[in-house]
Amino acid sequence: MPLPPQSFGSAGERRLQQHLGSADRATRFYDQQVRPHLTAEMREFIGCQSMVFLATADSHGECDASFRAGPPGFVHVLDERTLVYPEFRGNGVLASAGNMTENPHLGMLFVDFTHHHVGLHVNGVAHLYADAELRASHPGLPTDVAPGRGPDMWVHLSVEEAYIHCSKYIPHLVPGPRPTPTADRPKDADYFTSSRSASAPAATSGYPVEALMTGRESS
Repeated sequence: MPLPPQSFGSAGERRLQQHLGSADRATRFYDQQVRPHLTAEMREFIGCQSMVFLATADSHGECDASFRAGPPGFVHVLDERTLVYPEFRGNGVLASAGNMTENPHLGMLFVDFTHHHVGLHVNGVAHLYADAELRASHPGLPTDVAPGRGPDMWVHLSVEEAYIHCSKYIPHLVPGPRPTPTADRPKDADYFTSSRSASAPAATSGYPVEALMTGRESS
């Protein structure tokens, strides 16, 4: 049967909704929760977040998931349809940014683990800008995103849709002091690629109790 026209959602998800009988519930979600721009509440939420998860894919659809973090507000909202975040020098692979040069569609997921336990999906079209280039048109960009470091580039996202990720299975995390690495902790470059002795401690040892995760469920 032909699918009804909808403003949001992919053809694939709409076909699966029809197959599994969830089309009516999905339509209510699209109508009530999904917006083509950032509401004032969404903009305030993003300004409080210190991390975001990224989803990109190359021109063949090969996917990559990544993570960015910084001081609250490191993802900077320019207006209700635009946000930007800085990219700093890393391992030189540039997996996320490289994908954006082939396929500019970017998915972002912000999650509040500590207070209201909700998430915010923001999807749109990304473009890369050199720091000087973006500052020429947006001189109000923050300059202290990472002390002592300047962005190599900025990711500029034109928002196409934004919607909530419900709280039901978001765990509660309590911020704790970052532990001092122990002498037996492998360097990052060796952490997953070098063998370790059988007596080596588990990867989670040495972390403070305050940082442990506790389950939380809510409607």
